[in-house]
Amino acid sequence: MARKHNSFGVDEEESEINLTPMLDVVFIMLIFFIVTATFIKEAGIQVERPDSITAETKDQAAILIAISATDEIWIDREERDPRTVRGVIERMHAENPKGTIVIQADEGSTHETLVVVLEAAKAAGVEDVAIASDND
Repeated sequence: MARKHNSFGVDEEESEINLTPMLDVVFIMLIFFIVTATFIKEAGIQVERPDSITAETKDQAAILIAISATDEIWIDREERDPRTVRGVIERMHAENPKGTIVIQADEGSTHETLVVVLEAAKAAGVEDVAIASDND
């Protein structure tokens, strides 16, 4: 440590605070919170799902697809053209092959749009597809 002379001619030691242990603790806490955080996937829009009596809970939903009341298809918070849905599903399914597809179709959407999405999922090679509903 460096010595410093004060106005009276007496030597004083300069004190320094070592921040390394504190930074280590902060980084360990940061890593802990990042690893334990759960990430919620959203399709991009809010939908009014139909009610169901026989609904079952699905785990590992890798791809969430939302169909609005005006038949807009939303995947990964972006509106998608029906012609590009298959390619998007193939790409996302390749990233997580064990994940399932959950389709959140609004009560006001048409069956035609739902069938388009189901056919795109089947053509992309995904077999585990579920349709979301409200279970009261």
